[in-house]
Amino acid sequence: MIRYALMCGHAHGFEAWFGSSADYDDQAGRGLVECPVCADRNVRKQIMSPAVAGTKAQAVSVMPPEAQAQARSMFMETMGKVREHVEKTFDYVGDSFAKEARDIHEGRAEGRGIYGEATPKEVQALAEDGVRVAPLPPAPVVKPKASLN
Repeated sequence: MIRYALMCGHAHGFEAWFGSSADYDDQAGRGLVECPVCADRNVRKQIMSPAVAGTKAQAVSVMPPEAQAQARSMFMETMGKVREHVEKTFDYVGDSFAKEARDIHEGRAEGRGIYGEATPKEVQALAEDGVRVAPLPPAPVVKPKASLN
């Protein structure tokens, strides 16, 4: 696993873990990496200082590739369960998400869990006004079955 310091186009800094640098490149290239504050997908890596061992000897644990694959699989399964829970128990409000979230926050609408779509600008405005929002984990990528023809 590798941790990257990231920053979106609106200068929100955050960190994220990836199975490898190739995983980051793949996910970023497909637009799957987004800012947790404003959902901007214009994300870039930040300069990070390397982890330097101190004067005391420290054991370094390197996760074998099989364990990395298993950890990634478990993480993706968990994220899928989060998305499934939201889709089953929250109200889908489509592109009215920003308005509904603000109405709930300000007491003009019934308090309930909602999900839907919002532009990065709408998400940023909600966050700046103290409305708690978070991006929904992406839907699992369904790989097409290979044809025997």
